[in-house]
Amino acid sequence: MRYLLEVAYDGTAFHGSQVQGELNTVQFAINKALSILLRQPVETFGASRTDEGVHALGNAYHFDWDEAIHPQLVYKLNALLPPQMAVKRLLKAHNPEFNARFDASSRRYRYKIYQRKDPFKQSRALFFPYPIDLEKLRATAEVIKEYIDFESFCKRNSQTFTHNCTIFQSYWEDHGDEVHYIVEANRFLRGMVRALVGTQLKMMKQEDPVTALRNIITAKNCTLADFSVTGNGLYLEAVNFPPGMLEEVPQQRR
Repeated sequence: MRYLLEVAYDGTAFHGSQVQGELNTVQFAINKALSILLRQPVETFGASRTDEGVHALGNAYHFDWDEAIHPQLVYKLNALLPPQMAVKRLLKAHNPEFNARFDASSRRYRYKIYQRKDPFKQSRALFFPYPIDLEKLRATAEVIKEYIDFESFCKRNSQTFTHNCTIFQSYWEDHGDEVHYIVEANRFLRGMVRALVGTQLKMMKQEDPVTALRNIITAKNCTLADFSVTGNGLYLEAVNFPPGMLEEVPQQRR
């Protein structure tokens, strides 16, 4: 059977999400904990790769296991995993060929920005002590949904066969002392969300930010985008799958 773990983590505690030898990554920790509990080597496959410092409220990892699942697997996994990460749910795939990466219908990210210095937010959001024009940001966010080719927002030397992405949502929220950018798409390119945020912040200085952003998108030149915003403000909020593809496996708390 093929199973899926929904996992949340504090990205500042890991060297990214993907396995990199013996480095302390999210996937390495999950593989290690599963292998200990199931008493044989277990390899997981992730839905989305996040860079060092980037957080997740709901990344997804699938793995195979042919025996009965322990009714306290999630509880036992959380007891073994580092305190900076937690398994939220265990789900079972109806199709044994299910793939967490390729069967995902969309991924949603949130980028958090705060403007008043706060030592308790420095690893959780981007400190941006400059004027923010939400009207301009909301206008540029709307423009992003009109395009498909995002080559300008992909880091160089990325191994990708296409720069096309379908954007389902792109908008800014006002949270009082914070502003958040939310974007949801069928796929994202390497560094894309941070580039979208950084470039929109940069466009606020333009008299006509919408036209300026359009010019960057159509130029298909990554040197025109701004990739400089830090990863600590970025959250992989959810990985979504088509209805009926997965069902939650009931688990006992203890």
